[in-house]
Amino acid sequence: MKKFFALVCMITCIFGLTACGDETALTEYEAVKVAGAEKKAADVIVPLFEMYAENDTTPLEEYTPEEIAHLISEKYDVEVDGNVFRSGLESYSSALESMGEFVDIGQAEAAIHDKQIVVTVQVQGRDKNAEAEVIFSNDVFLNLESAAMNPVSSMGELMGKAALNTVIGMGTVFVVLILISWIIACFGFIPNIQAKFSKKKEAKPSLPAPAAVPAVQAQEDESDDQELIAVIAAAIAASEGAASTDGFVVRSIRKVNRARR
Repeated sequence: MKKFFALVCMITCIFGLTACGDETALTEYEAVKVAGAEKKAADVIVPLFEMYAENDTTPLEEYTPEEIAHLISEKYDVEVDGNVFRSGLESYSSALESMGEFVDIGQAEAAIHDKQIVVTVQVQGRDKNAEAEVIFSNDVFLNLESAAMNPVSSMGELMGKAALNTVIGMGTVFVVLILISWIIACFGFIPNIQAKFSKKKEAKPSLPAPAAVPAVQAQEDESDDQELIAVIAAAIAASEGAASTDGFVVRSIRKVNRARR
């Protein structure tokens, strides 16, 4: 077991040394480009942004990109793209609101990324520091391709944001849990509501069916009276010696109750 553990540690160390050795050294030409990019970013581009953002001697809002490029080239002998410079200036002006007054430009570090050279310049402000990211083309011309100013948050600010995000996240979870609990609690009232509606339906009186039986009974009583009338008429006719009951009309029949003696 110990031998296996030692073998694993050895392989890990070998891979670590291999990874460290993968960093290729810059050629002399690349080193010249990197040094030139660092100097141009720290000594020209960032100071230009600082000057235009704070002093506003020549507002660029109404200028076309071509006019901006021509203006920077004529006054400062720097070739820039007008759109890129305007975008970088807007980023610097936005960051300046949280940075406060400009204090100093710090160290610049550059690295080659494929067809671009990315330079990071430390900028010191009165209230907050920032990092200026300036990107040049990876050639001898070092054309400005992008620029942005990113304020650097302090540890206290980062902790405050993390705490705020935690509170918001936990609050959202608790609100959702309360809402789910309330919905589940409402399920207990649903059977009661259904029972009330079913009781209301059962309480409605059903209309009685048409009195078919009394009608039939009336017809039977009427037929019995006709038969009784015919029998009485025939008996009277026989007692009178008449041959038929045509001359007799029975208007009503009344039952007489005789008391028993």
